[in-house]
Amino acid sequence: MKPVDYSLERRELAGWPVTIETYKLDEVYHCTIANVDPGARIARADGATREEAEQQAIAKATRYLQQTRRFSTR
Repeated sequence: MKPVDYSLERRELAGWPVTIETYKLDEVYHCTIANVDPGARIARADGATREEAEQQAIAKATRYLQQTRRFSTR
């Protein structure tokens, strides 16, 4: 099995820079959202369509990132 319909996108969610990686294996789309720095995976989801997988992963990631505390570096 090789992934098809692969895409990698940088976006900002809840004030955090993230990468959204989406690909299709067999008949299922997989989406993974990771923090740009240090590259930690935040959320992932599967769906019958690309939009469904991305929508579910974005909803999870947004929820998690909104709960994350930020510390001032000043």
